[in-house]
Amino acid sequence: MTDLMPAVHQPVAETWPTLARPRSNPVRRVGALAAIRMIAKDLPATIHLDNKSYGAGGPAMRVHRSAAFLDRLGQDAGSGFGEAYLAGDWDPEPGTDLADLLVPFAERFSNEETRHLLPKWAQSLRWLVTRSQPGEQENDRAGARENISRHYDLSNAMFSEFLDPSLTYSAAYFGTPDPTLGLGEASYDELNQAQLNKLDAILDAAGVQSGSRVLDIGCGWASLAIRAAQRGAWVTAITIASQQALLAQRRIADAGVGDRVQVALRDYRDQIGEFDAVLSVEMIEAVGEKYWPVYFDAIERRLAPGGVAVVQAIVMPHERMLATRNTFTWVQKYIFPGGLIPSVKVIEDVTAEHTGLQTEVLRHLGADYARTLRIWRNRFIDQWPAIAGLGFDDTFRRMWEFYLAYSEAGFRTHYLDDVQLRFTRR
Repeated sequence: MTDLMPAVHQPVAETWPTLARPRSNPVRRVGALAAIRMIAKDLPATIHLDNKSYGAGGPAMRVHRSAAFLDRLGQDAGSGFGEAYLAGDWDPEPGTDLADLLVPFAERFSNEETRHLLPKWAQSLRWLVTRSQPGEQENDRAGARENISRHYDLSNAMFSEFLDPSLTYSAAYFGTPDPTLGLGEASYDELNQAQLNKLDAILDAAGVQSGSRVLDIGCGWASLAIRAAQRGAWVTAITIASQQALLAQRRIADAGVGDRVQVALRDYRDQIGEFDAVLSVEMIEAVGEKYWPVYFDAIERRLAPGGVAVVQAIVMPHERMLATRNTFTWVQKYIFPGGLIPSVKVIEDVTAEHTGLQTEVLRHLGADYARTLRIWRNRFIDQWPAIAGLGFDDTFRRMWEFYLAYSEAGFRTHYLDDVQLRFTRR
């Protein structure tokens, strides 16, 4: 298809100004096409572009507006591909699942042998199309509150439509996966129990029991706090997302544990007191590299003698973290401003250098997260009429479908992992 063909999707310009087509640049367009040709060499996927096909077959995508697609890629290597999807410049071919299409691309960049497919001269020019994270996404107290609010305060009702009844927004724990079970068979009905399995695994690892004093940093919609209180623990649950805190309080009251759980709109740096268990589930990704020492120092300071901390974290290989930590990605721009995914090694290094904590990896949940994300995305699509009724448009739908599929592909290819870590004082 060419630029003369009608677009499959066209964003509302006033609502999505960042998706305005970039100014045409023939040099960058040529460079983007050259990069596609090199990346697509032996790629087990197909890119249909300007009546030509690139790749070695497999899941296929079709570019509807080639000039706009190449201009976006040539302008911003970190966000251009995802922005082109939001803008409707390309789509998976009918019958092709979006995550299945993204898996070959993720594999190419997670595989050390194929990651550097561009020649050295081309790699040396990546700075021309790679952006750095903007200063306004700094994770000081004010910046962190703004960054978190942009995601977690989007709409409690929207999240309720696709999460399980516990409103747990992190990797579930399905246990030993059945090798015969494909992601396509992932069931929403199984998700709630798998999330409860995950919550129990965290509480067990921290030794939470009746009478335990528990601090939940980044408490979400209070699923972990409620589960701990049901064991008889006393819980302080903190978040900096105001709308999230309101629903968390309501859910705690509805669960009948309002006398055991206190929800506070509070930054982790401002918490005081001692606790037998400090828990934090997939919150470190929003802390920012500059504040990782502060985060782990805060955890250590809150631990009572003999206390245990458990952190569940999305991680990536250390070399990839080092290579991408100063770039501004599509996810940072549209989903998690100010975010950065750490590696297990950097967590071990930071805690060793800045705290008296020792680190133990308990379990890996990468495969479980891929399955969780597939369920969320299927549910999001199924519930789209209700979500649209909340005031979200089709570009928002494409953004969240891409985010969930992109993340699933990352976990399926081991570009990303999810780990539960236990910390005790050395």
